[in-house]
Amino acid sequence: MTELDHRQVVRDSLFLMADIRLLGAGDEHRVKVRNLSGGGMMAEGHVKVTRGAKLEINLRNIGWVEGVVAWIQDNRFGIAFMEDIDPKVAREPIVAKTDSETPRFVKPVIAKVDPARLRKI
Repeated sequence: MTELDHRQVVRDSLFLMADIRLLGAGDEHRVKVRNLSGGGMMAEGHVKVTRGAKLEINLRNIGWVEGVVAWIQDNRFGIAFMEDIDPKVAREPIVAKTDSETPRFVKPVIAKVDPARLRKI
């Protein structure tokens, strides 16, 4: 794709958090995902990256995806994925396979009421 072709790709504007791991460095960093498409994303965070650096991104509901830094501007940078993804999957609610895998903050509150402690009106 040429530079002009990249601007025609549909992007999904959103606000997610993701983990980024620079290949070779091993350090993980938390970044904000500002927009996401099938072929790449824009990330924002205080990560020292260079254009052309290879990295992995852990996207919600997708997992680790390999990519390359395409551009950098201040604390924002673009990542081109090695393989296309379905960006709509990252927007879907987190679904755990078993109840023990479900994060506590996602579970509904189930109050246990003791009838003896209820106030009678």
